[in-house]
Parts: sequence; C-alpha cells; structure tokens
Amino acid sequence: MTEVNSPPRPGGWTRFVTSRPRLSLLVALVLTALAVVAGSGVADRLGSGGWEDPAAESSYATKALERAFPDSQPNLLLLVDAGHASVDAPAVAARARDLTRRLAAEKGVTGVGSYWQAAPAQAPALRAEDGHEALIAARITGDENATAKTLDRIAPHYRGVHGPVRVKLGGIVAVRQEMQTIIKEDLTRAELIALPITLVLLVMVFGSAVAALLPLGIGIVAILGTNAVLRGLTTFTDVSVFALNLTTALGLGLAIDYALFIVRRHREELSTGADPSTAVGTTLRTAGRTVLFSALTVAVSLAAMMVFPQYFLRSFAYAGIAVVLLAAGAALILLPAALVLLGHRVNSLDLRRLWRRGREPKTAQGAAWARTAALVMRRAPLFALGTTVLLVVLGLPFLGVKFGTADDRQLPATAESHVVQQHLRESFPGSPGGGLEILAEGRAAPDQYVAYKQRVAALPEVVRVDGPLVKGDAAYFTVQPRGEAVDDPAQRLVGDIRALHAPFDTKVTGTAAVLVDTKHAIAERLPWAAGFIAVVTLLLVFLLTGSVLIPVQAVVLNALSLTAMFGAVVWVFQDGHLSGPLGFTSTGSIETTLPVLMFCVAFGLSMDYGVFLLSRIKEEYDRTGDHDAAVRHGLRRTGGLITAAAVILAVVMVAIGTSRVTNTKMLGLGIALAVLMDAMVVRSLLVPAIMRLTGRATWWAPAWLRRLHERFGLSEGEPKAPLQGAGEIPAGGAAAEHDRPQRIVTG
Repeated sequence: MTEVNSPPRPGGWTRFVTSRPRLSLLVALVLTALAVVAGSGVADRLGSGGWEDPAAESSYATKALERAFPDSQPNLLLLVDAGHASVDAPAVAARARDLTRRLAAEKGVTGVGSYWQAAPAQAPALRAEDGHEALIAARITGDENATAKTLDRIAPHYRGVHGPVRVKLGGIVAVRQEMQTIIKEDLTRAELIALPITLVLLVMVFGSAVAALLPLGIGIVAILGTNAVLRGLTTFTDVSVFALNLTTALGLGLAIDYALFIVRRHREELSTGADPSTAVGTTLRTAGRTVLFSALTVAVSLAAMMVFPQYFLRSFAYAGIAVVLLAAGAALILLPAALVLLGHRVNSLDLRRLWRRGREPKTAQGAAWARTAALVMRRAPLFALGTTVLLVVLGLPFLGVKFGTADDRQLPATAESHVVQQHLRESFPGSPGGGLEILAEGRAAPDQYVAYKQRVAALPEVVRVDGPLVKGDAAYFTVQPRGEAVDDPAQRLVGDIRALHAPFDTKVTGTAAVLVDTKHAIAERLPWAAGFIAVVTLLLVFLLTGSVLIPVQAVVLNALSLTAMFGAVVWVFQDGHLSGPLGFTSTGSIETTLPVLMFCVAFGLSMDYGVFLLSRIKEEYDRTGDHDAAVRHGLRRTGGLITAAAVILAVVMVAIGTSRVTNTKMLGLGIALAVLMDAMVVRSLLVPAIMRLTGRATWWAPAWLRRLHERFGLSEGEPKAPLQGAGEIPAGGAAAEHDRPQRIVTG
C-alpha cells in the first residue's frame, strides 16, 4: 500500500490567483506601464524640507515675518568675492550695486539688500572680517517648488565671474535645491550599484537564474507603483524627496524578502512531487499567510510616523506603507501567477553548477543552522546573557546623543551652497542667519518697544539686539546669541525670551527656536507612536502565534536589536569617527527626526524577520508538540533564508548609504547595521536561547484568548481540523494529532 497526502481543496484566493495566470500578469503589466507614466517626474515635485512643526510658534512667526517683513527672512544669499581687492574698492562696489539692482528687478524676488546699501548699524554683519567678501541677500517668494523654479531661472545669470568679482549662491533655497539634485543623482547611482549585486546574491541563494529574476521583478513593480502613489499625494500634501530613498530600499528589500520565502516554499513543495498548481496553493496557504502578516507588521511600524506633524516623517509613512503593501500584493498575486506558468522551469539555469563542479552536493539543507540552534539551546543562559550584554554595550554611546537641525553640512564639502554657508560661519561676524527673530503683534508705543528691547538685551546669552522695525501693528527684533546658533545656550535663550513679559504678543523664531519646537513636538507625540507600534504589534503576533509571551518577547527583542544601530549613529555621525573614510562633515549632533525614522523602519524590518522565524516554529510545534524540536526546526528552515534576505537588504541599504547627503548616508548605513545585527545575532542566538529558557510556557494563553485566536488567528500551516473538547492546553501535543493533514490510503 502507498500513502499519499490528499491535496487540499483550493480556496477562493488561490483559485483567483492561479486560475488565469496569463490574465493576471497582463493586467499587472498594464498597471505597471500606467504607474511609469503617472510617476514620471515625481522627484521634481518633492520638497527637501519638512523638519519643522507647522503648528509651532516658530513656524507661525516665520510665515508672519515673510509676509510683513520679507527683508527679515532672506532665503537666497549671493557671496561676492573680490579676490585680493577690498569689497569697498570702487570697481567692486559698482559691480555689486549693479548685481543688487538686477536681482531686485527679478520676478518672484523681494526684500533685496546688500552690504553696499545697508545702514551703518547692519553693514558690518554683511562684510567678511578680512574685507574681501560681502553679501547680497534676498527672498524668493512662494512655496518650495516655486522657489526652486525661480532659482533655476535666475541662478545662471548671477553665479560665476562678473568683472572684478566672483559670485557663489547660498541660503536656504540654494541648499535645498542642491540637496534635491544630489539625492536624485545618488539614488540613480545606488540603484546601479544595488541591482547587479542583488542579482548575483539571489543567484547564489536560489541557484536558478530564472528564480533569481522573480524577486527583482516584484521589487521593480513595487517601486514604480509607489512612485505613482507619491506623485498623486503631491497634489494634496507636501512630500519629502528623502522618501524616494526609502521607496527604493524597501521596494527592493521587502519584495526580495517576500519573494524569497514564497519561491523557496514553492520549490520545497515541488520537490515533494506536487504539481505546480497544488504547490502554489500550499505555498499561499503557508508562506503566503506569513508574508501577509509580515507586511502588516512593517506597515504598522511605518504608519506610526503619521502621528508626527513634520511632513519629513509623514512622507516616509506615505512611501513606506505604499511600497510595503505593493510589494506584498505583487508577491501574493503576480508571483504565484508566474510560478504557475513557469512550473518546474522555475529551477532552470542552475548557475551554481559553474562553481560546484567536482564537489559533492550538500547533504541536509540547513544542517549548520540546526547545529547552531542545538548549541545555543544547550547553553541558553550563557547566550541569552552574553548577547544581551553585547547589544546593550553597543548602544551605550546613544546616551550622549545631542539633537540638532539639518543644514548645509548635510551636503558634500565641495557643494557650492555648503561652501557659502561655511564662509558665513567662519568669516563673518555673528554668523548671519544664525540669530533669533522676535515678532511683536499688537499696537504699542515706541517707549514700550524700547523697554522690551532692553529686557531682551539684558539676558545673559544675548550679544546684540537690533530693531525694532515697525509696520502697522507689527514689529520685529533680531537677536544675536552667544556661541553656536543651535547649541544649548541658544536653546535656553529661546525659553528665556518667550518667558519675558511684554505689553504685546511675541513669537520667537530662528534656527534655535525651530529646534526647540521640533524637539517638543516629537517628545509630545513619541509615546503615542511607540504605544501604537507596541499595541498593534502585540495583537498581530498574538494572532499569528496564539501565545501571550511570544508577542512580548518579540517587541522587547526587536527593540533590543536596534541598540547597535543607535550607538553607531552617535559614535560615527555625531562624534565624527570614520567621517574621513565615509566622506561627511560631522555637525556634532543628530538631526532630531532621524532617530524616530530609523526606529520605525528598523523595528518594522526586525518584525519582518521575526514573523518568518516564528511562523515556521509555530507550524512545527502545532505538528509535533515538541517545543525544543520546533525551535531547532524553525531556525534550520529559515536561518539561512533570513540571513540571505538580511544580507541582500543590507546591500541595498549600503548602496543608499553611499549618498553624499549625510542624513541619507546615516539612514542607509544605520539600517543596514540594524538588519544584520537582527538576523545574525538576535534571530540566530538570542531568540532560540530565550525560547529554550521559557520552554513550553512560551505557548501558554488563557482559555478566552485561545478561543479568540482559534476564531480570528492566522498562522503558517495547513488548515486545522476543529478540535472537539479541547481544553486550555498549549498548541501542539495531543492537539497536534488533530492538526495533521488528512491522509488517504491507497493500495
């Protein structure tokens, strides 16, 4: 007699995906082509700011000053270099005045002033200390896109040599435009680096060149679709250009992760003798469910950034959620259709034979991972304590983190706008543009303005107060603080000024005020974001496993896996270690929103790998009821795959990390480190050690939660037969006998 497994009846989703595979792929091709058209030119519509809280006091004051006193808010600076001559030389002064008049006549430009036209009190601040450089300041009106277009139009007429002077462009508008240009160039280069390396790694993982191309195709569909989504969102809201980097990284990384698990499971089913359609059906009911759960957990982590008011963070939520859902959708719809059409040809063109000639094939798949799991579980207390201490020690530098703002130093040292701003910091008295502005609203007498000015000037961190300039019921003062524009004394000064009593309404803005408000907005909403991630993650992992303890373990261990990333970020990018080899300028601080972004992305990716491992452990535990064997089996089946997926994603992130913009470099390299630490330390060592220590209690849940899981939960594995009279027992054991696939005996 021969025993064979009866193939389960295909469900509705499986029939939908596999019944008309050619039609599915044709529709996907058409939609992808439409996405290419819809997403074209998306980078030109994206902004390069978004770090400020739009509802903050500093944001209100900045906009009010822009409207009433455009001279107070210059966003374009022309650095006029007279060479060896003095800026007061007649020929230099005449050419500078001519440039000033021409700039004032440009459409979309207002508030033009210069050293050569300034009042005696303001002129010294616009002249370099060596007397060879001076400034022309102006404001380009409009939003980010409008200012960028105006700058593109006028820049060629002012940049370069003009008789006895050379002009370079700086200011916020120039910095943002140059940053946007560099990001687009770097993104193209990153894709050219990542794609061929990724393809080689996929061939090494799969062997088959045909199978290796499938994940890349899924990634490209996800990226193009997300670009179309972002292009549509720019019609309604601001979106940051930095989001394109996350689109590329997650589009390739997650699509490859999902495709790896689905293709690997499909090939396992084919190796048992199943026909392609049956293999796809089983794959969707097992690995497909895991991919769905993984996508949900990653999307939840990214969605947490929606609670913050800064559009820089919200943009990553838009891009991340879109690319995760599109990658999962393509992996669950298009990939199965392709697998049905390919059949056994998915194993064609096994290129590994080229370097395996003369070698014996490997014996048991994942045997090394099984031995690793066995070793770790025999020494579980040692590995649990050792890896925890290691991760905590690697994270210690983060205790000294200092938060700052993004500025021109994000750009390469040779970037024109960076050169100009660096000249201002080093060569001009008082660092123009680094002070505070006070907006005063409400009718007041001249002596009231004078009295208020004196109180501000008496504050210990104030060097000088200029103003007021009065227009109707509004006035503004400029305050020059001691030291750096955003150091701790400057931030304390913001609070001191805001605490002063005045007979009119006052609002403080400037670089330090924006930083203070940004830190406040993030600190106020961070508990909500962390709580959202924790609660939804606990719920999703419970629905996957039916355990009370495993969701808590998952959240704690995932957070612990990020310590190395945060420690490295401070040690490298704040303290400046390796700044030479990595090619960036350390500002001595970390941009305030970056840790939030990196936490949400890295936590989601850690959950991605955690779900893949836990689902396979759960499947085996349900089948056998042997806790230790299930852990070993799960690591054996997924350890190599998780490591391969992590290495591939790390390659993509490192390619992103080659960017010349420091924030992008930090994001790419930091998340690459987090992914590798999670896969190679947490999943390989810490998880099996902790699960060995918790034993069968790992799977415990009270009766009411177990009933909830039986009704609503999903897990990787074949559908279970209903249990008759099952009490409050862990999944597996006696219950596992009811959970095994039904068999038919044939003679």
